[in-house]
Amino acid sequence: MVSTPDEQWPHRPVATHDVTNQAPPLTPYDASDDTPLLEGLRREGAGWAEEELRRLGRQAGSAQAQEWADLANRHEPELRTHDRYGNRVDEVEFHPSWHHLMRTAITEGLAASPWGDARPGAHVARTAGGLVWGHTEAGHGCPTSMTYAAVPALRRQPELAKVYEPLLTSREYDPGLRVPTDKRGLLAGMGMTEKQGGSDVRTNSTAATPTAEPGVYTLRGHKWFTSAPMCDVFLVLAQAPGGLSCFLVPRVLPDGVRNTFRIQRLKDKLGNRSNASSEPEFDGTVAWLVGPEGQGVKTIIEMVNCTRLDCVMMSAALMRKSLVEAGHHTRHRSAFGARLVDQPLMRNVLADLALESEAATTLTLRLAGAADRAIRGDEGEAAFRRIATAVGKYWVTKRGPAFTAEALECLGGNGYVEDSGMPRHYREAPLLSIWEGSGNVNALDVLRALSREPGTAEALFGEFALARGADARLDTAVARLKDRLSGASQTTARRLVEDMALTLQASLLVRHAPPAVADAFCATRLGGDWGHAFGTLPEAADLDAIVRRALPGRD
Repeated sequence: MVSTPDEQWPHRPVATHDVTNQAPPLTPYDASDDTPLLEGLRREGAGWAEEELRRLGRQAGSAQAQEWADLANRHEPELRTHDRYGNRVDEVEFHPSWHHLMRTAITEGLAASPWGDARPGAHVARTAGGLVWGHTEAGHGCPTSMTYAAVPALRRQPELAKVYEPLLTSREYDPGLRVPTDKRGLLAGMGMTEKQGGSDVRTNSTAATPTAEPGVYTLRGHKWFTSAPMCDVFLVLAQAPGGLSCFLVPRVLPDGVRNTFRIQRLKDKLGNRSNASSEPEFDGTVAWLVGPEGQGVKTIIEMVNCTRLDCVMMSAALMRKSLVEAGHHTRHRSAFGARLVDQPLMRNVLADLALESEAATTLTLRLAGAADRAIRGDEGEAAFRRIATAVGKYWVTKRGPAFTAEALECLGGNGYVEDSGMPRHYREAPLLSIWEGSGNVNALDVLRALSREPGTAEALFGEFALARGADARLDTAVARLKDRLSGASQTTARRLVEDMALTLQASLLVRHAPPAVADAFCATRLGGDWGHAFGTLPEAADLDAIVRRALPGRD
């Protein structure tokens, strides 16, 4: 019998080096340990949810939840078009980790449950929950977001809402294709995008043909990008005799027969790998009309408003998660004789990232508060929500990729390897500026709101007025913005919306953040005392105060 090397030399060292100067695992940590988040939760009327949010934050930062996030992205969904006998099934199989993430999200009310909650602030509580649970992974946020957004659109057809809304607002996750009304809870998706049009949904070519049964149609066409195809029902745009219309398409019909929903392929995407995005074909697919014929865009616009808010929320969550990772690493890593976090230039980078993160979080919760109050009948908040959500969607999602890149760089080579999780965040970031309309679409939507709905401009400047006189740089920015409105055009739309976003964020921070944060934000984002990359805050900025606020208990 031949002995092994260890048996021959039992005392021989097997390690070639000691691992030193590396950060320990971040987990477990509390994802809700975020002062601006908790302050915003209370300010926007959902302080009653704080205890639940803190519990969810501890779960989000647990080793188990972080492992679910990693596994769901390493083991991507798989398409099964046929069963073993050759029958068409069009199913997508997910790793168990995906289902753990989904079950938690649904149970914690991160899908459509706020629509059935009469408490003021219910929609704010959901958004805050998304900011915290978003520390896990972003892919499963797609079906929860679409389910949330489907309810107000479905209400345009009360008889359908009566059947499906109680199941959509349920807190029970019940996966698997079955008759919707036999399930304990439902998920909803949407099918708007076609390859010839993209965001130009009026060019959709999917045809809707009326049947003999009132309100029931059959669809024929091809959708280019339909995420989460294992949802139970979908809101779909198609061309009816009266024009572009909205339809409800169930995967399984009331008699138990599977509706025609042929999944041609799953997309091979840059990021968002845990979430299945598909190309389905409709051919004799049974659908129910939602809203009047020819008013498909008007019917589904409320769904778009909701999902755009979620894009802002998910970007803000991604920023916060990346900042926490960067802060943790720099606290434990040393170079040139000191911890990275104590090096003045690294501290400048962290403080600059902290300003961006706080501004994004504060704006997200303000938008959620506006949505909550608008849904409850506040017309002024509805006007503010109309323009501010598009402004926030444009700007916050644009900042995400640059932010995550800078946060990744704080980890150096450690951040460039997959095990760190930072590459996944970096790949995820660009999606949120594309989903629900790219930057140009949202910038043009702001122009449309200004020209067609004058009350939106009044609502936005009314918000600015709440901080009048508190900071001269902010007052100057507001006056400059008023002057630019008269010359607004497509060519300058991005610049205009960027100015709106920065002015709105500054006004919120001046009113609600500590002086160190508000002053540094106004000096840089409004006053021009800033470079072109993160980490270029001026000498006068109180870096220590900003970093301590952003990373409590970690410095």
